[in-house]
Amino acid sequence: MSTLPLIALLGIATVLSLYMGRLAKKISLPSLVGYMILGALMGGSVFGVLSDENVHDLGFLTDVALGFVAFTIGSELNLRELKKLGRGIIYIILAESFAAFLLVTTAVWLLTKNLPMALIFGSLAPASAPAGTVAVIQEYKAKGSLTKALYAVVGFDDGLAIVIFGFASAAARNMLDPNSSMSLIQGILQPTGEIFFSLLIGGALGYLFTVLIRILKPLTDVPSLIFGFIAISIGLSQWLHLSLILTNMMLGFVLTNAVPSSLNKALIGQLKTWMPFLFIPFFFLAGAHLQVGALPSLGLLGIVYIFSRTSGLMGGAWLGAKVGKSETKIKKYLGFGILSQAGVAIGLSMLVLKDFTELGTPEASLIATTVITTITATCIVFEIVGPIGAKFALTKAGEIGKTK
Repeated sequence: MSTLPLIALLGIATVLSLYMGRLAKKISLPSLVGYMILGALMGGSVFGVLSDENVHDLGFLTDVALGFVAFTIGSELNLRELKKLGRGIIYIILAESFAAFLLVTTAVWLLTKNLPMALIFGSLAPASAPAGTVAVIQEYKAKGSLTKALYAVVGFDDGLAIVIFGFASAAARNMLDPNSSMSLIQGILQPTGEIFFSLLIGGALGYLFTVLIRILKPLTDVPSLIFGFIAISIGLSQWLHLSLILTNMMLGFVLTNAVPSSLNKALIGQLKTWMPFLFIPFFFLAGAHLQVGALPSLGLLGIVYIFSRTSGLMGGAWLGAKVGKSETKIKKYLGFGILSQAGVAIGLSMLVLKDFTELGTPEASLIATTVITTITATCIVFEIVGPIGAKFALTKAGEIGKTK
């Protein structure tokens, strides 16, 4: 079957995913869990219907879908609505990110007595995977203050996670190699620059978008314009090594805050009608990327990472909401909706593998291989548990299926 043309395999995967998603809903799971399970089964780590080469060739679909997810997050971050959430949302983002970092770093250090390794694991903990949360929100048509808070948190915490990683990675490298050329200042400035230029380019594209959208007639041409700008944003992010998520999020953010609300609602309404189609190949390919064979290597370190990260994110979200005097439902349930972890964390762990292997010391190489193996295995768990947690949070908050 793997000899079929790639487009035919994609078509088969889409049709089967649709029904696998419906099967998942029958047992009260989000559809995307069904898509991922099918992807894992058809991927190279189980039945091998899709080869690793096939999955790699379809990787551009993942980037396109992630660009639309980030754009959707930005389009939901209306400043008027964010003000209603108060300062609590800032406290939540800071508290959940740093609590996850500190708790995971402490837990891994107590287990391994290896501080550089602990810092690396701790710095990876705040990174989230916004696609799972956004997919659940859209599938169940969730609306309300918790929904708005989830959009904000999963959108901005990746930016903070990149900064934390830059600092911690530089510190760990200096512990392993005092002659390392990367100083702590460089460790902070490099990711900060990435975030700054991502937001700058996204903002510039967003401004140009708003100029063109005001004179575009008819509105049926809007999807083409949206696709074009998101594709440009994705391409520039890849070319300049910037954050695809932050660039496209800023594009959507400028749009939603610069055009009249009636026009914005029309744009977002059109976007939401075809977003579900993008989620099918995205989560199917996410499942196909999962190396199920890595699960047996989870071990005690992986279990410690899972529990300490979960505790840090949930405890930090609760603390931030309490200090910021957020609504009770945000304080109680937001932590359940931010557990997903995948692309950003795996990407950063690949960077660890490259940079630490280049140090050429046995300890650095051990840290690199341990990190990539453990993060790959734990992401499988978080990618399944995360969307289920998001649905639980939105259900408990009474925001699923609201129309106002």
